[in-house]
Amino acid sequence: MKQLTGLDASFLYLETQNSPMHIGGLAIYDPSTAPDGAVGFKQIMENVLQRAGRVDSLNEVLVEVPMRLDHPYWRSAGKFDPEFHIRHIALPKPGDWRQLCIQASRLHARPLDRARPLWEMYIIEGLDNIEGYPPGCFALVSKMHHAAIDGASGVEIASAIHDLSPDHDNSSEASEIKTDREPSYMELIWRSQINTIKTPLRVFEVAKNTIPGLTKTLTGLARGKLKRVTDIPRTRFNTNVSPHRVFDAVEFNFSDIKSIKNSLPNITVNDVALAICGGALRKYLESKDELPQRSLVAMAPVNVRTRDQEGTAGNQVAQMTVRVRSDISDPIERLLKVNQGTSNAKELTNAVGAKTMTDYSQFIPSTLTASAVRLYSKLGMANRIKPSYNCVITNVPGPQVPLYFTGAKMLSNFSLGPPIDGMGLFHGLGSYCGKFTISVSSCREMMPDPAFYALCLQNSFDELLKSATKVTEKKVSPIKKRKSKKATKGTTTRKKTATRRKKTTTKKTTKD
Repeated sequence: MKQLTGLDASFLYLETQNSPMHIGGLAIYDPSTAPDGAVGFKQIMENVLQRAGRVDSLNEVLVEVPMRLDHPYWRSAGKFDPEFHIRHIALPKPGDWRQLCIQASRLHARPLDRARPLWEMYIIEGLDNIEGYPPGCFALVSKMHHAAIDGASGVEIASAIHDLSPDHDNSSEASEIKTDREPSYMELIWRSQINTIKTPLRVFEVAKNTIPGLTKTLTGLARGKLKRVTDIPRTRFNTNVSPHRVFDAVEFNFSDIKSIKNSLPNITVNDVALAICGGALRKYLESKDELPQRSLVAMAPVNVRTRDQEGTAGNQVAQMTVRVRSDISDPIERLLKVNQGTSNAKELTNAVGAKTMTDYSQFIPSTLTASAVRLYSKLGMANRIKPSYNCVITNVPGPQVPLYFTGAKMLSNFSLGPPIDGMGLFHGLGSYCGKFTISVSSCREMMPDPAFYALCLQNSFDELLKSATKVTEKKVSPIKKRKSKKATKGTTTRKKTATRRKKTTTKKTTKD
C-alpha cells in the first residue's frame, strides 16, 4: 500500500460533480492487421487482463483516511473485473467523425466509480464513414483518474498494453498481480498522526532546498530580468463549467510542423503549436465578437520526472504560464512573440526550480482542500475572481513507430482532458507516426460548436504554414541570386580575357 503525494491527491480534491478529474485518450485502430484479420471483444479483454500486472494503476483502489486527516492511499485489490472496466458499444450508421466525437464527449463526461480501480475502457465499433480511415476500424476511449497518472506516465502505461508488431498471442500466462491487505480504521488514523508529526521536518527540508531559487526569482523580478504574466483577460472559458462535454481534434503532418519550426531560428515545436492555438482562439472569439485586446494566456504543464522516476505512475509536473498572442493577426509575428514569451517563461521556471511547486504540493491540507473546492464551485467564484489562465495547452510526445493493440494497428491517437471551473478549455497536443494532433475538450455551454473551433485550428495552421513557406523561400532566393551574380561575373571575366587574347593574337599576325 502506498500513499498518494500531495500533487496526486490534489486532483481528487479538485473533483466536483461537474468536473470529473480524469484524463484519457481516443485511439483509432485498423483490425485488418491482426493475425486473423479481425479482433474480437473477448480477445481485447484477455489481452488487457494478461498485461494487468505490468500496470499497478489497473488493479489499485483508493483507500480514504477517516475524516480526511491525511492524503489517501492506493491499495492493490487483486485482479480487476474486466466486464466492468472494459465496455463494448457501436456507432449507428453511418458511423462518421461527428458521431464518434459526440460519443467520446458523453463517455468523457461521466465520473469514475471511486469504489473500484479508477479507470475505464470503451471499445467503439462501427467507424465505417470517417475520411482517411478504412471501413471496419474501431476506436478505444480510455479514462484514468488524474490522481493516478499524468500525460507522461499515461504514455508509459499505453506502451505496456501495446506491441511493436501485429503478432499477438493470448496463450501465454498472465502477469502476476499482488494483493494488499485492507488496512483497519485505527491503522489509518495512526499513520496520519505519524505523518502530522513529520510534517514540520519535511517543510524545513523543502524550504532549505527551495529558498535559494525563490530568492533568485524575487531578485530577478525586482530588477526586471524576469517577467511574470499579468493582466489576464476574462473570456467565455473562465466561468463555471457544466457537466456536459464536447470534443474534437485536428491532425497535421509532423513534417509540416517541423518546416514551420525550421523557418525561423530558435523556434520549437511547442512554439508552433502555441501559435496555432493562439490563431484559432483569435478566429473563434472574433466570430463571437468577444476577442479581448490583450492576449489569452495558457497554462502549459512541464514534465519534471528525473531518470530515476521514469516508468513510474502518478504526477511529476510543474507549470509554465505563456501568452498565445491571440492579440496578433500576422502568423509569423505571432510565432516570434510566442517564442519570446516561452523563453521568458522558461527563465522564470528555471529560476524558481521546476520541482519547487511539486515539492510544496505535498503539504496541501487534506482536511480543508476538498471542502474549499466544493464551496468555490457552489458560490460560482470562477465567475467573480480574476482568472489565472484562459486555457490549458499540454504537449505529450508519442512514439514515431507503429503500435498494435491485440494485433490491430493504431492509426491515430488523440487526447482527452478535464475542463474545470475557471478554465473550461483543454488542448491536448500529441505526435505519433509522422502525425501531429491537437485535441480539444471543453464544456458544451462554453463551446457549443466544437467542429467550428476545429476548423479555426485548421485555418490557423494553414495560414502559418503558408507564411513560413514564404519566409523559407526568401531565405533561399538571395543565395540563388548571389550564386547567379558570381556565375555571371565569372563568365564576364572569361569573356574579357578571351577578347584580350584575341586582340593580342591579331596584332602579332599583322606585324608578321
